[in-house]
Amino acid sequence: MTSDNSMTSNNSTTSDNSATGKSSTTRLRTARRRTAVAAGLALALGLGVTAQASAGSPRSVSGKPSDNITRIADFYGAYIDAVTDEGGGKLADELRKHYLTPAFQKELAAWEDKNHADGVLQAQNVPLAWKVTDNGTANYTEAVVTLTWGSDTTQLIVDMTRGTHKIFHIGTKGVAAG
Repeated sequence: MTSDNSMTSNNSTTSDNSATGKSSTTRLRTARRRTAVAAGLALALGLGVTAQASAGSPRSVSGKPSDNITRIADFYGAYIDAVTDEGGGKLADELRKHYLTPAFQKELAAWEDKNHADGVLQAQNVPLAWKVTDNGTANYTEAVVTLTWGSDTTQLIVDMTRGTHKIFHIGTKGVAAG
């Protein structure tokens, strides 16, 4: 910090206040401004004040292995992590083997060859976020997976068997809509 006399601004005081004609009110306002600036700098630099590390209450995520919506959400979360993380290609392949029916794995590989994109994400890039919503069906589970790409979103329909808990379809339309 510099002394009062060496600060340069229109509101600073000088060593000879009578020569500048400044009143004691102006000096008081100037001192308050300097105090406010110093306090602001102290906050910005983290001096003497500790901010709380997180805002709001802690978050929780829950699920059940018997619930297909949980399984679809788990698959997309793990898959996106795998394709995002360096060296995650083998994990992505293993996740496909675990969560997708063998017939759909072949169908997806053909789709990827034709479209030059990741069939699980139906895109060439990796989304920033995802959300899974139950779309309800009688004979199998249908979910809407919303992938967020910055300000844009894509919705995919993901269908999973109830008995084996395997994904047998991913696309922009459900199986029934074909």
